[in-house]
Amino acid sequence: MNGLTLADAQKALAAGLQRADEIGQPMNVAVVDAGGHLLAFARQDGAIRASIDIAQRKALTSVLMNLPTDALTPLVQPGAELYGLEQTAGGMVAFGGGVPVHRDGELVGAVGVSAGSVEQDTEVATAAVTAIS
Repeated sequence: MNGLTLADAQKALAAGLQRADEIGQPMNVAVVDAGGHLLAFARQDGAIRASIDIAQRKALTSVLMNLPTDALTPLVQPGAELYGLEQTAGGMVAFGGGVPVHRDGELVGAVGVSAGSVEQDTEVATAAVTAIS
């Protein structure tokens, strides 16, 4: 398995930040390896501080579940199969903005983005992942 390198993380970060600039929304972008450990992070000028932690947790959640975080949203609603999941593993995030990175069918890391709308976060995270997939 070919894991993410620092160069990969920097490339993903650059692509995500460029997309954030294009849509005019300052973002926090985190890139983690397959163990959920931070490889690269950036907070653009004007991105809200609360989203620093959220971006990192989205990336970690995506690795832990091996899914985009938006796939968890319907599963964690009251009465749903995974209700309460956000209370596990130190606080998972179950809304869009976390996207896993796969290579040759193997999970190698994830990108987490926060500070915009869920749609904007997902768009920026997807741009970052696309740059290294």
